[in-house]
Amino acid sequence: MTDKLTHFDAKGDAHMVDVGDKPVTDRVATARCCIKMKPETFDIISEGRAKKGDVLGVARLAGIMAAKRTSDLIPLCHPLPITKVAVEFEADATLPGFQIEATVKTTGQTGVEMEALTAASVTALTVYDMSKAVDKAMQIQDLRVVLKDGGKSGRFVAT
Repeated sequence: MTDKLTHFDAKGDAHMVDVGDKPVTDRVATARCCIKMKPETFDIISEGRAKKGDVLGVARLAGIMAAKRTSDLIPLCHPLPITKVAVEFEADATLPGFQIEATVKTTGQTGVEMEALTAASVTALTVYDMSKAVDKAMQIQDLRVVLKDGGKSGRFVAT
């Protein structure tokens, strides 16, 4: 790890990091978040009774699409040749709501943490969008990287 912010040059101006000299390696990142909702909303989604259709299926596709578009959304992200995006849900009646996990893989010169974070967050936002007619008080919480592997800095696993 470095104690230097890499997206700023010596003058303090924002710039895109030059990754041209970095080796091409396999890279993976996993991000998680959750969406908390009313028990009634949880039941509607879990039982597939949403008027707009399969909430989790649509949200999964939105997350996958978002990972592929991360460099269009985050100004200094490199466009990457993503080799895999997986979005998984775990129903959590104790929230109540859903735990969301997005994993992104590439073989390249920079990591995919931002792509995983974008996938997880857009997945949760899509659940919100498709369900807001019945629950405007839903909360998206705890967005974080839980795994990053590959590249110079090696492996990171959140504790």
